[in-house]
Amino acid sequence: MEKSLEFYTKVLNLKIDRKYSPAPHMELAFLGDGETKVELIRDNTEGAVNLEAPVSMGFRTDSLDKKMEELESMGIPVAEGPFQPTPNIRFFYAKDPDGMKIQFVEQKS
Repeated sequence: MEKSLEFYTKVLNLKIDRKYSPAPHMELAFLGDGETKVELIRDNTEGAVNLEAPVSMGFRTDSLDKKMEELESMGIPVAEGPFQPTPNIRFFYAKDPDGMKIQFVEQKS
């Protein structure tokens, strides 16, 4: 949980909205300051979670190149990309500490 919280707060600049333990074996954290939140769950009774499913979260960035440099300086490699499917969209994927694919998107006007 601590590695994930560090990733989401430092890499994605999400603020911890609330964090609590609903049971002795569980910890929940909600991140973000808008209507949509990222929920992190630590449950010591569950086994490993399969993150191979085609699921990812996407975040906009003003500069894809700067974001790639920032991640590299933090020791976080680009997992896939960068891709440019249209002249106005560029994106790449990195992975959070648990292997969840995180998409960073630059949209030019």
